[in-house]
Amino acid sequence: MTLDLNSDLGEGFGDWAMGDDAAMLDVVTSANIACGFHAGDPAIMRRTCALAVEKGVRIGAHVGHRDLAGFGRRAIAVTPADLRDETLYQIGALAGFAVAAGDRVRYVKPHGALYHQAAADRALADAIVAALRDFDTALALLGPAGTELEHAAAAAGTPFFGEGFADRAYTPEGLLAPRGLPGAVLGADAAVAQALSIARDGKAAAVDGGTVAVTAASICVHGDTPAAVEMARRIRAALDESGTPVRAFT
Repeated sequence: MTLDLNSDLGEGFGDWAMGDDAAMLDVVTSANIACGFHAGDPAIMRRTCALAVEKGVRIGAHVGHRDLAGFGRRAIAVTPADLRDETLYQIGALAGFAVAAGDRVRYVKPHGALYHQAAADRALADAIVAALRDFDTALALLGPAGTELEHAAAAAGTPFFGEGFADRAYTPEGLLAPRGLPGAVLGADAAVAQALSIARDGKAAAVDGGTVAVTAASICVHGDTPAAVEMARRIRAALDESGTPVRAFT
């Protein structure tokens, strides 16, 4: 089997930078690029899309809540109709820069609190999928397998790809552990081991010391994780050495 390696990128704003996008784009095969709601601005979107195309990395729209101050990690009440429009707006904004760089947006991944809310709420998941189909029926959705996001995509005939996280521990229920919990964010050694475990066995570490099942076509390394680039390099090397080629899922 092959496995995609993705990262959330373009998450600066103005003069404020988040992570080393240029270096990360040398490692990953898919880039979830912020679309201006939780992070990012037109100049950053243009620059990140151009770098992704230059390095042969697939472009995905990383859509989130309209929450720059909270980096999209605060749960916000939103109606399905508003979410559909806000998602379409964000995809369209990034698509302009992707086309200007010589490629296109190939998939969508919700960010932060929206990722978790839509995974649990079918109405929100349906709204995101509807926005994808409004823009391009060929767009794929990247998210947690076995959740309302996958169910909504399946019902609409939208391509869906499951995602696992190398640098985050899970709850015993199979959800990402909240960042405030001890052990929720993994160090480099643990992240490499988790990526290999997901690739080989479909399992990830839980904060209670056990494991949970994770079905993934793509593994994420967060761009704002400490030493994220070196972590991603080690994960990619470990996957290659284990006989799991790293290739884009789109």
